[in-house]
Amino acid sequence: MSTSILRTADAWWVQTPAGAARIDTTATTTRELLADREAIAAAASGAETIAVQSLSLISPVTAPCRVVAQMTNFASHVKDSGMDPETVPLTFFRKASGSISGPHDDVIRPAHVQLLDYEVEIGLVFGREMPVGADVSAENLADYVAGLVVTNDISARDVQLPKTQFYEAKSYPTFTPVGPALVLLDADELKRFGDLRLRLWVNGQLRQDMTVADMIYRPVETLRALTRFQRMDAGDLLLTGTPIGTALSAPPKPVEIIGSLLPPKVKWKMFFRGQAKNPKYLKDGDVVEAAIGTDDGALDLGRQRTVVRYAR
Repeated sequence: MSTSILRTADAWWVQTPAGAARIDTTATTTRELLADREAIAAAASGAETIAVQSLSLISPVTAPCRVVAQMTNFASHVKDSGMDPETVPLTFFRKASGSISGPHDDVIRPAHVQLLDYEVEIGLVFGREMPVGADVSAENLADYVAGLVVTNDISARDVQLPKTQFYEAKSYPTFTPVGPALVLLDADELKRFGDLRLRLWVNGQLRQDMTVADMIYRPVETLRALTRFQRMDAGDLLLTGTPIGTALSAPPKPVEIIGSLLPPKVKWKMFFRGQAKNPKYLKDGDVVEAAIGTDDGALDLGRQRTVVRYAR
């Protein structure tokens, strides 16, 4: 049975049908908490609880940690980006863990950013070391992946695209809202990964809605590729890609062809002039909600709610 871990500034909690039960632990990091499974189990079976709504939740994934992300990993998003899902490679990039924020924290758009985008993603949280060269398989996946979280890969598109690199554009503070819960899963529950549905709303309007059936590279294949060069430790986070529905989409083919013939400075100026008219980019005061779970409710990673604020 899955266990939902919550975190406040001063404590860790297990969410139960009766409310939130405090975990009696000295752990201050996600890594330390995942090593204290006895305390988690004791809290889950305890009788003393408080209302979850009374808690001021922060990210259940603590920083510093490694934050690795997959690029263009849903077929629908790949097509919308003007690429072919049959040939798109399994590609990774890094985000600064300083970008991690809580499930209800404001998302702060830096003053120099104009095109702020959203990407709901399933986050894999590691429960043990995965050294370079580790042999990852369907049979031992749950040995490495302790649980799942809702994440939002906030992106500054006008920084990302001209520089052709993702690190800066996705690493500003508050650009990785995480939570509300870290949902710990056993091996059988992790097998239902393919049934998860990702949804994201902006001001109540559903923008993204897709199941993992649309995902190109699933966790086993992903970790096999990652372990060729990247060590991951307990408490580290891997974002697994987003489906169609982001504000950014590829321009029509004729426009793309014409743009490829222009000098880069001219091309990007024209592109961003057009993107500035796109109402889907996030604006000051926009409310962004993201939720992930199976349609039958058996697995529920929870729902986060953040508000966009412009830096002053």
